[in-house]
Amino acid sequence: MSAQALTLFWPFCLFIVILFIIGFYCLLVTFNLIRALIGLELLIKAVTLLLVLVGYVTRHEALIQSLVITLIVMEVVIIAVAAGIVLGLHQHNKSLDVRQLRNLKG
Repeated sequence: MSAQALTLFWPFCLFIVILFIIGFYCLLVTFNLIRALIGLELLIKAVTLLLVLVGYVTRHEALIQSLVITLIVMEVVIIAVAAGIVLGLHQHNKSLDVRQLRNLKG
């Protein structure tokens, strides 16, 4: 690992950890389904940035680029399906609150 890579590693690593913590907090604390999707998006972006950083530091850019492209495609599919489910729940329930979804049992 070169000195230039190390000087870039720690600030970006700190940013990635903060982004991951914000996304995880947003996912755990909220009762709104749209905010939960935003938290999931932040978590996936933190993982993507971590992969890019590791690829830069280890000089395996080609492998990491293919992994990141695959992750982006999977992320788009997951978010599109989840957003469709959220919109369907909103049309049926007229609310995005998770606590009111418990009334749909049985």
